[in-house]
Amino acid sequence: MKKLLLGNEAVARGAFEAGVKVATAYPGTPSTEITENIATYDEIYSEWSPNEKVALEVAIGASFQGARAICSMKHVGLNVAADPLFTVSYTGVNGGLVIVVADDPGMHSSQNEQDSRYYALSSKVPMLEPADSQECKDFVKQAFEISEKFDCPVILRLTTRIAHSRSIVELEERNECGLKEYKKDINKYVMMPGMARKRHEVVVKRLKDLKDFSNQSTLNQIEWGNTDIGIITAGISYQYAKEVFENASFLKLGMIYPMPDELIREFAKKVKKLYVIEELEPFIENHVRKLGIEINGKDLLPVTGEYSAQLIKEKLLGQKTEKEETADIPARPPVMCPGCPHRGIFYVLARLKLVVTGDIGCYTLGALPPVSAMDACVCMGASIGMAHGMEKARGHEFSEKCVAVIGDSTFIHSGITGLIDIVYNKGNSTVIILDNSITAMTGHQANPATGYTIKGETTIQVDLVKLAEAIGIKRVRTIDPFDVKEAEKAIKEEIQAKEPSLIIARRPCALLKGVKYKGAMKINQEKCKMCKMCMSLGCPSIVDKGDRIEVDEALCAGCGLCTRICKFNAFSKAGEQNE
Repeated sequence: MKKLLLGNEAVARGAFEAGVKVATAYPGTPSTEITENIATYDEIYSEWSPNEKVALEVAIGASFQGARAICSMKHVGLNVAADPLFTVSYTGVNGGLVIVVADDPGMHSSQNEQDSRYYALSSKVPMLEPADSQECKDFVKQAFEISEKFDCPVILRLTTRIAHSRSIVELEERNECGLKEYKKDINKYVMMPGMARKRHEVVVKRLKDLKDFSNQSTLNQIEWGNTDIGIITAGISYQYAKEVFENASFLKLGMIYPMPDELIREFAKKVKKLYVIEELEPFIENHVRKLGIEINGKDLLPVTGEYSAQLIKEKLLGQKTEKEETADIPARPPVMCPGCPHRGIFYVLARLKLVVTGDIGCYTLGALPPVSAMDACVCMGASIGMAHGMEKARGHEFSEKCVAVIGDSTFIHSGITGLIDIVYNKGNSTVIILDNSITAMTGHQANPATGYTIKGETTIQVDLVKLAEAIGIKRVRTIDPFDVKEAEKAIKEEIQAKEPSLIIARRPCALLKGVKYKGAMKINQEKCKMCKMCMSLGCPSIVDKGDRIEVDEALCAGCGLCTRICKFNAFSKAGEQNE
């Protein structure tokens, strides 16, 4: 049976066919759909974990007990999971363990553009890289075979274009491989220094064996064509290069680490001009140069951004493609959705002119005009630590000028420890949890604060108030972010307190199925004074027409936040009278 699948869907199918028992992840674009699709298979236990480190640790535990396990994340998630990654390379596995990481060249939805291939190199873990959806499925199954044959985890690297592109996949039946026998072995699984030193020697030997395997494996293939040009490539770059150099010879690497030295030398000897085409860092290129082979790569191609066939044609062949004439379309900057519960808080923070340390989520958009109410955003959970650091640098009085904002899912992911740090080290910072009852940015996934599992089953819901009190926060209050007067009052009071405080701004995401605002808003033009205070909300449904302000009823969610800030009572529900 054949089916058109996204790369992420194909990875999920590969996990199913490989007989995976346990699948874990923290949602993050471009990897989210992998575990969402795995969750549709009842044969596999799946979960959204609090963060990527926990996700990998759960998968490691399942592997040790003999189950095949898969753990998925985006590239910055692998930073979070790096601690267990490096040590499970030493312990090895029992049941196969596959770690899927999705890189994001071009930073479509990420704060950086790192290259995860270097994690394979530094952790000495083999890495495979598929070039289409069929390979996404097949490589998952081969990764489990390699994992169990060589007693090691295997990383499968995707990029955004592979993860989110569709191609035909041949479906097969599930292999119910069962559980491997578990045997207690502290020399293998307990990484105290004495055991770890011996296991490091095992890793070094394993890497040599993997190199031999790489040279023989069909994962790496030579496609002979015209030998005037030879191209070494992998992943989506293979597809781009193939489109440009149809008749060239290709060494397509499916096993990106360790690389097949003998195969590379054989290929290089038989071609006149050799190129490496790869997105981001010169990972393949540097390795080929170390083999003493003359090559062209990043001297011609960029180390930043996502590639395309057009870019390769321009950089390597000097052929500039004419841009198609398009209509003069106005720019559409990213904005918070109509009805977004975060809008009210950012409106207040902008009015108060506070320094705001932000975090990763929909609310990062609070940095953009017209609200422009965020000063810094680095990584998941960093807002709280940054606010504490700013206070310690500037003195306690600075806490009256600064707040940290963080989402409910991100707080669970890695914000809790920052809040503990503030309490433990006698900070005064005020933290605002923007609780919209979902992990919204990546497409509405549940988290421990929602009370639902990945399969929609009810579970214990983390009580953020009790959690804060348990770690020593005495000043905890919950507010409605649309009640801008109460929000302003609460923030003013808490930043002036001489102890740490937590404000939970709680209102569900406007896009959740259960959120039903009734009717769009309209403006009574006779009452409107054109003060444009409503424009400072940054709501895309409120439009400045020059001579008047209008509400685009097609966009308006009907949340009514505009009624909270209009001093002239000009807003009302469409079809209703406002006196």
